[in-house]
Amino acid sequence: MSDRIFNFSAGPAVLPEPVLKQAQQDLWNLDGSGVGILEHSHRGKAFTKVIEEAEADCRAIADIPSKYRVLFLQGGASLQFAMVPMNLLNKHATADYIVTGAWSKKAVEEAQLFGQVHTAGSSKPTNFDRIPAPGELKYSARPAYVHFTSNNTIFGTQWKSEPDVPVGVPLICDASSDIFSRPIDMSKYGIIYAGAQKNLGPSGAVLVIIRNDLLKSVREDIPTMMRYSIHAENNSLYNTPNTFGIYVMGQSFKWIKQLGGLQAMAERNEAKAKVIYDCIDNSDFFKGTAQPESRSLMNLCFRAPSEELEAKFLTEAKAAGFDGLKGHRSVGGMRASTYNALLPEACERLADFMKDFERANR
Repeated sequence: MSDRIFNFSAGPAVLPEPVLKQAQQDLWNLDGSGVGILEHSHRGKAFTKVIEEAEADCRAIADIPSKYRVLFLQGGASLQFAMVPMNLLNKHATADYIVTGAWSKKAVEEAQLFGQVHTAGSSKPTNFDRIPAPGELKYSARPAYVHFTSNNTIFGTQWKSEPDVPVGVPLICDASSDIFSRPIDMSKYGIIYAGAQKNLGPSGAVLVIIRNDLLKSVREDIPTMMRYSIHAENNSLYNTPNTFGIYVMGQSFKWIKQLGGLQAMAERNEAKAKVIYDCIDNSDFFKGTAQPESRSLMNLCFRAPSEELEAKFLTEAKAAGFDGLKGHRSVGGMRASTYNALLPEACERLADFMKDFERANR
């Protein structure tokens, strides 16, 4: 009998079981070297193999063209909120941001430290329960770039496709909570970045995919460690990186490849989310908080008829082996995060629990 429960946490989140089991072995002895992954020099041959394979597998599963660099950095997406404008914006320029939740708001706050920010669209008037329609987006005259958050962890909304932006303007995406959950058309992006702790690996690590021409635009009057160009020139090894984070990301890439790649992952994630959304839609007890056309396949947010019943639901769910279902403290309710590594069985079992809870608490 397994001693693990179903982990619906929004992050740090569930990791693939094969990845965890391989990591257990490699913590002790990596690839027969007699030294564990945590102890290897980032300049040594053993780790060189790890990072080179991680990049190769990352490129393969996302079909990343050679005109993009793959960087393994630190600080999570929150540091990228500052690095993007620090590298690409100045006080005389304007960057356009589409605001669809708490994290895009934080990205705006950081960008305002370095230049002008124009809000090209926002779903704040409806409490971020949807993605703005294309006709609602109004860009500035000559934006340095357009930034959006592809999936909104707190409010449970997700872009179904990229926003159309003015010709020649780089599109920059915070994809932290849906990175590699579905196919990506990299040709539409200037930069994609993502904290690892939801779909790729442990917290603290971040994946950045950046188009080569943007590396030439990086400002020189910023700290060395904050320059994308420095990390690209040094193959993510300018300083000692998060070696374990890169290792786990590499193992996760291999796992995605083994399952059939991003198209297979998208089908798996759609099926998992459908089980829970069907339960919500067929209920007059539970209610989803996001508008149906904007619903996330990664973070499924819902409410019960009262806060008392929500508290009871969370307590009983925990006792039944479901963890991480409490909604973000800013919005309340419940949230089932169904990232790549969450087993389909977890969603089926949760849906059964929800139905039983509804019958017992009418």
